[in-house]
This record gives sequence, C-alpha cells and structure tokens, in this order.
Amino acid sequence: MIFIVILKRRISQSVSPNPQNGNKDSSQSLIQKKILTLLIASMKKLILSLAFILVAISLSLAQEKYDEALANKLGADEYGMKKYVIAFLYRGDRVSEYSEAERAEFQKGHMANITKLAEEGKMVLAGPFFGNEELRGLFFFSVGSLEEPKVLTESDPAVKAGVLKVELKEWYGSAALGMVVEISKKITKKNF
Repeated sequence: MIFIVILKRRISQSVSPNPQNGNKDSSQSLIQKKILTLLIASMKKLILSLAFILVAISLSLAQEKYDEALANKLGADEYGMKKYVIAFLYRGDRVSEYSEAERAEFQKGHMANITKLAEEGKMVLAGPFFGNEELRGLFFFSVGSLEEPKVLTESDPAVKAGVLKVELKEWYGSAALGMVVEISKKITKKNF
C-alpha cells in the first residue's frame, strides 16, 4: 500500500498541468490520471490476490496434529481411510403401478429410513441426483460387509415397493466421511 501512495504522488507531480500549453496539458493530465487510477486498482487486486494465495498456501501446509482418538472413533486406517459400501439407487420397475399419493408415502418412509440409519451410525451420507434419470441417488454405509447394507436397503419402503432398486459396491474413502452426519445436524435448518 505504501508503494501505491508513493506512485500516486510521483505521477501527480509529473502530470501537473503546464499553464503555457493550456487545454492540451490538461487533457493529457486527465488521461494520465485515469491510467494511474486503473494502475492503482490493478495493483490493489494483485496485492490482495497474492495475500490470499499466501494464506491459502500456509493453511494447506499447516497440518493439524494426528488425532489418534478421532481416527479410532472413525475407524480410520493409517492412511485416514476406511471401507464403505455404496448403494446405488435406481428407478424401480414398479413405479408406474402406484399413484402419486402412494409414491409420496413411499418417499416419506424412505426419508424416515434414511434418518433412522444415519442416527444408528450405519449410514454416513445419502442424497438424490438432480434430473429424472434411472440413477436416482446414493447411500454410503459405514459397515464391514456387503451383507448388512443388503438387509438395510431391503427394509427401505421404496425398495420394498419396487419404486427403487439397489446395486451395492464396496468403496475405499476418507474415514472423515463419518463426520458428515454430525456436521450436517449443525447446519440443517429444516428436515425433510
């Protein structure tokens, strides 16, 4: 910022109008002042950008100390990762058999089931896809095998009714995913 102030003073001194040249110097002075204003604005943006980049770099380099208790609570391995099971939810074969009111009831039960599984700590993430395509949504289960998510998804009212069908896959990802439910509660204003 000091550099900008010095630059302003030097340019304003060098562009002082010459009374002998009249309007010619005055219009040149105006142009030079506009250029100066643009230059100063650009420099301010550059300085702010550099400051932001330096802060971002320092934050990314500053790793917090390893928290063994948290790693154990989340079931993390030495890489901070763990195995999950993802349920890919597809449009079921029986959707057209039900009225809109019946499908709304299945959806209500589906959402209640998600809430129950999240509260039990078995589901760490769930959500729909945008659009009206065959792949409707995902469940991320924090369980040890494929068998438990199979039983859990078969208990979902929308799956039972054939409005949704499920494909299960094992996935290796960050154990921090287990904190989504806890954080989500803190930022959710309205439930489904």
